[in-house]
Amino acid sequence: MSESRTKTIRTDTLARVEGEGAMHVRIESGRVTEVELRIYEPPRFFEAFLRGRDFSEAVDITSRICGICPVAYQMSAVTAMESLCGVTVDGQVRELRRLLYCGEWIESHALHVFMLHAPDFLGFDSAVAMARDHPLVVANALALKKAGNEVMRVVGGREIHPVNLRVGGVHRAPSKRALATLIDGLERAREIALDAVTLTAGLEFPDYEQDIELVALAETGRYPIDAGPRIVSTAGLEITPPEYPDHFVESHVPWSHALHSLRRDGGSYLVGPLARFATSYEQLTPLAREAAAAVGLHPPERNPFRSIVVRAVELVHAVDEALALIAAYEEPDAPSVTVEPRAGVGHGVSEAPRGLLYHRYKVDADGTILEATIIPPTSQNQTAIEADLRAVVERSLDLPDAELSRRCEQTIRNYDPCISCATHFLTLEVERC
Repeated sequence: MSESRTKTIRTDTLARVEGEGAMHVRIESGRVTEVELRIYEPPRFFEAFLRGRDFSEAVDITSRICGICPVAYQMSAVTAMESLCGVTVDGQVRELRRLLYCGEWIESHALHVFMLHAPDFLGFDSAVAMARDHPLVVANALALKKAGNEVMRVVGGREIHPVNLRVGGVHRAPSKRALATLIDGLERAREIALDAVTLTAGLEFPDYEQDIELVALAETGRYPIDAGPRIVSTAGLEITPPEYPDHFVESHVPWSHALHSLRRDGGSYLVGPLARFATSYEQLTPLAREAAAAVGLHPPERNPFRSIVVRAVELVHAVDEALALIAAYEEPDAPSVTVEPRAGVGHGVSEAPRGLLYHRYKVDADGTILEATIIPPTSQNQTAIEADLRAVVERSLDLPDAELSRRCEQTIRNYDPCISCATHFLTLEVERC
């Protein structure tokens, strides 16, 4: 090679994702030879914080991992502890938990679809800039997010880091009248969500598909949200949550503070909306399936750029199901059952808006947490993200570096990554040789 040059492009603070990181791309003789998603945000040590704490405290401690999807961490933690202690929460108390989780899906998906990802497709640097030309789109996003936040406030006690979940149930069951106050906002939100499916399906998407195993929870008769007895995949995987460590493994890579998760056979996989849509499409509400069919969206969808459309369909589902749960709600006789600790290991899995979230706890006989393992969806998706970046860069080598940087950022935003959960992206370094 007669000449070598290094060119660096930096976006010191990437808007519209959560966390801090960098991207390094090395190109030699017109070929991408190295792609690294460098998550340099310092580790947050939540698993260490949990050791020595009482088993009942995990639900509140883990909710602080994320301000956007705290319910996901709470539900994975609480179901792990209940499975360990031999307790099953069902009936109206479980429906309340699921309603709370629907509220989180609504506010999170609304934030991502309209405020974080749509600007990429519509040619804006931010939702604020987009609002000047598309004020109704932003107003609808805020209305949707407000509807989800209200569900979390009424059911969970507050909008951010809800306080109503506990091992064995909930601290307080809201009245039927209190839930009825949510109906008008959710009915408006359902119409906005239906329009969002049409809006997102009309965007222009790169012609790109990925061939990767899609992994998600599964529950007969219900779309996977709050729990599920099985973990399934498009490659035929079907296991129970306690079998998760037998099939998936985390490892360190030298360029990232966040662990990478792979199948134990070395294969990469993907969790999130595309995985849920592929494996549980028939469990969507009829209205959500009709919305998907109306825009030609069918499972499996393998273009990650079209994940924005799948999230819009899931918005329809979450709002539609929230209304159904409210309509069927009856105040339970008791909000919780007594749970006595026992020695053992518990596993909990739920579907965060971004994908499958796995918790494992080892507890002693008096309820003290001895070990904790938390594997968030962004960690599980990192290998897939890097593979997508490699493929997208290889298709876009003729772009100027500034435009290549924007294309890479859009590719990463397909996954709505929560980098803070996994350890703010992006400094992009492009090295052309």
